[in-house]
Amino acid sequence: MTAPGALRPRAEGSAKPRKSLLGPTLFTLFGVLLLLGLGTWQIERLHWKEGLIAARHAGTIAPPVPLPESLAAARPLAFRHVAVTGRFHNDRELYLYATLLDSDAVGYQVITPFTLADGATLLINRGFVPAERKAPATRAAGELSGEVTVTGLLRLPEKPGAFTPANDPAHDQWYSVDLPAMAKAAGIGPVLPFYVDADKTPNPGGWPRGGQTILDLPNNHLSYAATWYTLAVTLIVFYIKLVRRHRRPGETP
Repeated sequence: MTAPGALRPRAEGSAKPRKSLLGPTLFTLFGVLLLLGLGTWQIERLHWKEGLIAARHAGTIAPPVPLPESLAAARPLAFRHVAVTGRFHNDRELYLYATLLDSDAVGYQVITPFTLADGATLLINRGFVPAERKAPATRAAGELSGEVTVTGLLRLPEKPGAFTPANDPAHDQWYSVDLPAMAKAAGIGPVLPFYVDADKTPNPGGWPRGGQTILDLPNNHLSYAATWYTLAVTLIVFYIKLVRRHRRPGETP
């Protein structure tokens, strides 16, 4: 006989109390909402990136425009064709680390100050030179003197990517276009708040090689979105399996 208040021994073979599904349910709900949100954000990024690429290509086929007078006027004209006339300051060249477009060749893009007829100074990206052609003496024919006309695409400075190294003006090491810093390093005073990428018009001697503007940007957002959505579906499938196991008699989930 069991004393009053004493715990009765559990009958042999009796089922253990089932654990609540509240925790897994909340975890699954939060996880699915998060993953769907990340996938939707990548779809939005996809449309944004497609718009950027389309705008770049549209600019290159639009009619040429006169050189704008301010940054505000230049913003809607990015990647449009322009023609400028003036004189290069070849002794003030700057060198931007780069690879040859559509190639693995490593070298530099030559950024050269260019004085316009009205006295304003514009930086022009004349194009790519391989590392062994960095020194102007190795490409003397391409060091244009006197008044010249340059055609190319109007460019606005862009924020460098997260993995782009920081510029080191003290050692003349440039990884992204920074117009004020470049102007200061070249010792030329203020420059216009935009620059020009020279087109493919050949230079004497073949260097620098223009036409290095990147129009197609990396666009992996669709695959990223598919990954997040797939993970959301996978989490739902695991949750359904958990619920089914939980409902089976005699099984501990």
